[in-house]
Amino acid sequence: MPVVTRAWVPLAVLLLLLTACSFSESSKVFSKSVSSPFSWSSDSSSPAKEKKYQEEVADYTSAYVRSTAKETDIERFRKGLAEIAARIGIPDWENHPATFYGIGQGLRKAGLEGIEYETFKKNLAGDDYAKIQDIDKGYQGKVYVREGD
Repeated sequence: MPVVTRAWVPLAVLLLLLTACSFSESSKVFSKSVSSPFSWSSDSSSPAKEKKYQEEVADYTSAYVRSTAKETDIERFRKGLAEIAARIGIPDWENHPATFYGIGQGLRKAGLEGIEYETFKKNLAGDDYAKIQDIDKGYQGKVYVREGD
């Protein structure tokens, strides 16, 4: 039968505490992720989240445009945007300026110009002048910053 020396007892206690803390943090993260999708936390549109979101939208847009070339499926593209927004926690992504700034940045990264750029922009923004402007601002390299921040 093995003998446990006193030197091992503190180490065992430490490992037990670390495991408990890790489990506690995991529980908090899990709990937060399964809470109601309709209750947005006060930081759901924090500047840090918006910046991360805008960067991911730009990268996604660029990769999408490069990979689809002439056969762009706007609905599939929108679905990808919705997935990014959901993962990061951006509510109402279809009306969030960071979405359209990011799209503009991505279109620029992808090298879209002229009629291709105008067509893609029109297909996404429709006749919504604010969205068109936000795509143009993103294309010009501007970053969305919420007013008051």
